[in-house]
Amino acid sequence: MRICSHAAIHAASRPNEFGLYEILVKIRIVALGHRMPAWVNAAFDDYARRLPREFALELLELKPEPRDRAQSVAKVLAAEAERIAAATKGFFVVALDERGEAWATSQLAEKLRAWRDNASPVAFVIGSADGLAGRVKRHADVVMALSALTLPHGLARVVLAEQIYRAASLLRGHPYHRE
Repeated sequence: MRICSHAAIHAASRPNEFGLYEILVKIRIVALGHRMPAWVNAAFDDYARRLPREFALELLELKPEPRDRAQSVAKVLAAEAERIAAATKGFFVVALDERGEAWATSQLAEKLRAWRDNASPVAFVIGSADGLAGRVKRHADVVMALSALTLPHGLARVVLAEQIYRAASLLRGHPYHRE
């Protein structure tokens, strides 16, 4: 398991009563998969660094369960589901699945506002090559579609980080977002 904390995780935009800066919402992306191409890491890091400081974005990479002919897909997904549950404990969980709810950027921005205002940590979960176990989707607070298309895992990370950045920009009235 590897955790990548990004620049967005450092001091936030407003000081508390002690003059220290606070992070208002922790956003964790739990992704099954590792050894992404350099462009994936560079693009993800770029969007993570651009986030307003009240949003702490971290990437938690979980190694996918080994695939072999002796193990069924259901068993592989069940083993991955155990690790996902441990990585998302205490978080509001958004499972990504192409059959989930489609959110517009403005809807994501409103969810981000609510999570920030309630200081609710949120975890977005990107499945492995075989997707997510039904149990992960059933136990998630929301199942969201990043796209109706099936995306490569690295690209899904980048698109998700960009959309989180875009939603945060929308909340700040930044001209990055256009309707």
